[in-house]
Amino acid sequence: MRTTTSLLVGLLIGIATPGASAQVLKREPPMGALREGQRVLVDDGTCGRGRIKEVMGGNHLEAGGFKRVKRTRRCISR
Repeated sequence: MRTTTSLLVGLLIGIATPGASAQVLKREPPMGALREGQRVLVDDGTCGRGRIKEVMGGNHLEAGGFKRVKRTRRCISR
């Protein structure tokens, strides 16, 4: 019973905080794959030792008159 309760609490905490940890990828997702504001970490070696690239969503697509949202990249500490 305690194991089931602990598992349920852990799942609820994980669901309640989806943005608490960013997804780590080996390469950047293609254009159009990230939602606006979505953040992923890319470990492709471009930022040097002890740092990782953070990519914030934008899709570089203009459709139906929507403004173009540029994807941003920056190197951050691990």
